[in-house]
Amino acid sequence: MNKGESSTMNILVCDDDREIVGAIEIYLKNEGYDVLKAYDGIEALDILRKEDVHLILMDIMMPRLDGMRTTMKIREEKNIPIIMLSAKSEDYDKITGLNTGADDYVTKPFNPLELVARVKSQLRRYVDLGSFEKKTGVYKSGGLVVDEDAKAVFVDGVQVPVTPIEYGILKLLTKNAGKVFSMEQIYEAVWEEVAYNPENTVAVHVRRIREKIEINPKEPRYLKVVWGIGYKIEKI
Repeated sequence: MNKGESSTMNILVCDDDREIVGAIEIYLKNEGYDVLKAYDGIEALDILRKEDVHLILMDIMMPRLDGMRTTMKIREEKNIPIIMLSAKSEDYDKITGLNTGADDYVTKPFNPLELVARVKSQLRRYVDLGSFEKKTGVYKSGGLVVDEDAKAVFVDGVQVPVTPIEYGILKLLTKNAGKVFSMEQIYEAVWEEVAYNPENTVAVHVRRIREKIEINPKEPRYLKVVWGIGYKIEKI
């Protein structure tokens, strides 16, 4: 996405450290993005009610309403990309952040160029909802349907709300129903970057997908694990 493509994109930066917000704003504006600023979760939710936001950079530790609870509230209504920011770097914190509905996780201190690259990647995915090819089609497995024309997922005729990352995983697996993909293959195809220890990240998103598409997520009909290898969508 070049600057001309990004000029109408609004990014909400939410962090209680005003210096960090100001620094991120400079880098994003240099890329042509419009920046909205909030300093706690309550301010972020208020902005989301008033403005058209295409991506959120969300700090975890904030007063009044922290990033985890804010993300959960946002996910009740919206599927826009959310990248979490935190000084915490342990796997547990990353998994917790992803479980609340975040699409990506960046630890502080971060490289501004890496942050901008992740923003661009998430926005690309949000705009085309994970479309890996330009041709369109409908991919099915039993009652599970991934409609590339509508950029939507249906189960037994009912549309299921999914995030761009979840759509990307489902499209990849459903389009290739019966084929097993390793976690590394899934990560590199959907996140469009080299995979370094992607197991936790992919597993969290798979669990969220199962909760949306399976009647009983513990006994999935569609999204199956192939132990020691990866995941597949059952060919039904």
